[in-house]
Amino acid sequence: MLENCIRSVLRAAQFLQAEIIVVDNNSQDKSVAYLKPLFPQVLFIENKTNYGFAKACNQGAAIASGDFFLFLNPDTEIPENVFSKCISFLEAKPACGAVGVRMVNEKNEFLKESKRSAPALSTYFFKLFGLSKIFPKSNFFSGYYLENLSEKENHEVPVLAGAFMLLRKNVFLKIKGFDEDFFMYGEDIDLSCRAIAAGYKNYYLGEITIMHQKGKSTDFNHQQINRFYDAMKIFVRKYYTNKMVVKNSLLIAIEIRKQAAHLHKRLNNKQ
Repeated sequence: MLENCIRSVLRAAQFLQAEIIVVDNNSQDKSVAYLKPLFPQVLFIENKTNYGFAKACNQGAAIASGDFFLFLNPDTEIPENVFSKCISFLEAKPACGAVGVRMVNEKNEFLKESKRSAPALSTYFFKLFGLSKIFPKSNFFSGYYLENLSEKENHEVPVLAGAFMLLRKNVFLKIKGFDEDFFMYGEDIDLSCRAIAAGYKNYYLGEITIMHQKGKSTDFNHQQINRFYDAMKIFVRKYYTNKMVVKNSLLIAIEIRKQAAHLHKRLNNKQ
């Protein structure tokens, strides 16, 4: 998947001055040894420890020299016009700090996390207790995924997906990059919120589509379940510091959902 991803980036960047940095978090599949001879123009950073997504992204950004940073998952493939369109959009809107795009899976199904609202008490509640799934077409219950906004049009949105997030370098530096307290999951939501807090706008570009093989870059095992729900806890503690009752209620709800996810995983493994 990473080979295909790099090839798609090279095609998209063929008329630009660009650099590709791959940060490998101590993978055990010999992928770096395989890829290095294929892509001598790519810079590989080989970590001896798995530092997580946020810290690895910050590592790459620390040595990147471009005016724009694209953070991209290894299980994605991008079209040739993606950079020209995204950068043109950013340059035309000085208040725009970051853009995301329409993502589909390998079956060409739209991935709703391409555009999201900022977590609020109501969206947390509806998502944690399954009401957003029960009423997927309701703007009231399913507002987290902004389903009232057309997936194929451009919109200003609160949250972009970390699988494809293109930012101005000066914006990324101003907000001090990804919060490394997030090992994996949640760091894109936090970064999006901090970009808005710094006075910038995030835009979802529905006119651009990339392929994202969601979940193929990691196995959602018990460790990943912990990381997913623990990231939610980090976010709650960070953004609800002055609302103790709300914060504690959300933390309890998240822990209940985490234990339920573990139980569901164990039952599926027995089948």
